[in-house]
Amino acid sequence: MNQVNSQKEPEKTPTVLVVDDNQQNLELLQAYLEDMDCETVPAHDGLEALEIISKNAPDLILLDVMMPKMSGFEVCKRVKNDPKSSDIPIIMVTALNEFGDIERGIDSGTDDFLSKPVNKLELVTRVKTMLKLKHLTDKLERTLAYLSEIEKQAQMAKSQ
Repeated sequence: MNQVNSQKEPEKTPTVLVVDDNQQNLELLQAYLEDMDCETVPAHDGLEALEIISKNAPDLILLDVMMPKMSGFEVCKRVKNDPKSSDIPIIMVTALNEFGDIERGIDSGTDDFLSKPVNKLELVTRVKTMLKLKHLTDKLERTLAYLSEIEKQAQMAKSQ
C-alpha cells in the first residue's frame, strides 16, 4: 500500500486583493493592513480584479461597490458563480447604506460588509476573522482529500 504524503505544508502568507477605483481609498486600505501578516494586491476596477483572481486566487477580497466598468456587485456575483473562486471570502466596502443595497450585496454573494469611511480596527478585525475562516476551510478540504485518498488505497488493497 502506498503512503499518502502527510507532511505538514509550510504556512503561506495570505493574500488580500484590495479593489477600489479611488487611489486614495486603495492606499488607505492597504496602509491599514500593513501591520498584518498578509500580502495586499491592488486592483483599480472590477475587470482588473477578475483578471488577477483568474491568474492567482487571493485568500480574501476587499471589494468597493461603486466602480466604473463593472460594479462590485457584478464582480462578486462572477467570483461566487465560478467554482474555482466561489470559496474566496468577499468583504464589500461601501458608502451605500440603504437596505436595498445591502440586500443586493447579499444576493450577489458577499460574505460581509464594511461601511465607508472605514474604521481601521473594524477592518483589521474582520480581515483577520475572514482569513482565519478561509485557512480553516482550506485545511478541512485538504484533510477530506487526504482521507479520501486513504480510503481509495484501503479499497485497492482489499481488492488485491
